[in-house]
Amino acid sequence: MTGDAFFAADPAARTSWRQAILMGANSRTYKFALGRALLVHARTGRTEVPLRELARTYAMELVEHLRTAPQAPEVTSMKETDFLSVATAESEASLAAGEPTERLVESAMRSMPGMVMRKFHNLRNGSPIAHTFYELIPNSRPPMVRLLPDLLRVAAQSEQVDGLLDELTGRWNIVECSFTTGIGRSLVTDGMAVDWATETLTDKRRRRSVTGVREAVLGFQHGRCLICDNPIGPSDKVAIDHVFPYVIMERYGGVSGWAGPDLDAVWNLAPAHQHCNAEKSDAFPGPELERRLVQRNEAIMSSLKPLSRTLRLALGRNPGGADGKQWTRFVHEVRSLCR
Repeated sequence: MTGDAFFAADPAARTSWRQAILMGANSRTYKFALGRALLVHARTGRTEVPLRELARTYAMELVEHLRTAPQAPEVTSMKETDFLSVATAESEASLAAGEPTERLVESAMRSMPGMVMRKFHNLRNGSPIAHTFYELIPNSRPPMVRLLPDLLRVAAQSEQVDGLLDELTGRWNIVECSFTTGIGRSLVTDGMAVDWATETLTDKRRRRSVTGVREAVLGFQHGRCLICDNPIGPSDKVAIDHVFPYVIMERYGGVSGWAGPDLDAVWNLAPAHQHCNAEKSDAFPGPELERRLVQRNEAIMSSLKPLSRTLRLALGRNPGGADGKQWTRFVHEVRSLCR
């Protein structure tokens, strides 16, 4: 599923937002800090925000993440005037004060308009998403940012925006872990494993927690339960469903063992309403559920490593070609092994 197909499945502003966050290029994590800042300010209902205010929120979001992980590949060389260099230098003082230093705010204000704010609406191939969420107000003094109706509509729906914030944080955690020396190389090479005790994704070598399964993949399902196809709200109880039941590996293993792919891997796991998961139990997925699984996995493949790498490794047994039907064939093959 291309970015266009992902949008066509739910042609709404929230899908454009998910495209920007989940499928955009990630050479650094600035997009995530800006995304959180935009949602924080849009939730107030204001249509115009001083760039300085937006920059303060943006900068503080970034230094909060800097305390635990790099926000660019650790091999990246930067000038002292680079915003990330300034953020690194000012992070301790900003965190101690609970607000960004003046030097950090000024650096953010200088860099944002020509960098992250210019690129936020673009996918990794440079094509723009269908909706525009903000614009700089020309010649405004002080510099002002206009929050556009599509962003305000997304932020006005409290249940929706809570989920979008969780998805953003999940993606941010994945990307920053991919920047960490050692861990990042493991994620890109080996993909991610699942720790069922905590329902989190981990790197396979060090077993370091990366992010929750729900936070990592729910956005690629348009925030919906894969079983019933209805939205998952923040108060809903959620279970991680094995779309093809895990017991299949024992039931159809035979003398020589199960010949199919690992059913305990990300490609086969989907956040679902707890009651839907309980009702489905160990039943085989029907055609509609299989179709939604295929579409979800194709959407993940449109994102950057390491999550897409995890699914690509699952396809490694039989990648199937470049016609866009790899996951359809893969799922049909799994079903054929259960006869």
